[in-house]
Amino acid sequence: MDTSFLVTSIVITATPGSGALFTIAAGLSRGVRAGIIAAVGCTLGIVPHLALALSGAAAVMAANPVLFDVIRWAGVVYLLSMAWGMWRDDRGLAASTETEDGSAAPGMSFGRVIRDAVLVNLLNPKLTIFFFVFLPMFVDVDAEDGVLRMAGLGAAFMGITFVIFAAYGAGAARVRDFVRARPAVNRFLGRGFALTFVALAVLLAITPR
Repeated sequence: MDTSFLVTSIVITATPGSGALFTIAAGLSRGVRAGIIAAVGCTLGIVPHLALALSGAAAVMAANPVLFDVIRWAGVVYLLSMAWGMWRDDRGLAASTETEDGSAAPGMSFGRVIRDAVLVNLLNPKLTIFFFVFLPMFVDVDAEDGVLRMAGLGAAFMGITFVIFAAYGAGAARVRDFVRARPAVNRFLGRGFALTFVALAVLLAITPR
């Protein structure tokens, strides 16, 4: 596998974005298991991007300004909705999500975590750019095995994403108790993450086609 592809994939994946921030937030709020599940969800959210790149539909979407804008503004709305949810929750990111009997609080199922994680990366413009622009640069699409090679590189990118995001989620979970013991820090992180998602939404809104 091309070393330059590995380096590019690691840099793109490790650079904080909506998927990484969501995974960190999941680890802080629910613990290690939620962080890992969020990493799985974000990895699954890559599949549609790869499928579009393999089918050639990516070029069609890139050339269609209306379709591009629909996807972009859907991403903006979703990021803002996540930001609002974090901002209005005064408990902070690392608040307890268990009831007095130890069961999970309503509306905080792991199914919801993985669903939101899939949506976060499904609407992630960084992934769109990677699969529509950068991935084809590492493959001779006219070669006989071009599509197969692209699929292999896409699978490698998914593996890298899972490993890095799982590390983010697990790392966040390790400091969860520390943050929960400090309400002011907890609320500060919650508001900070909310503002970060707003910033990502603004960047997406002003991204040229």
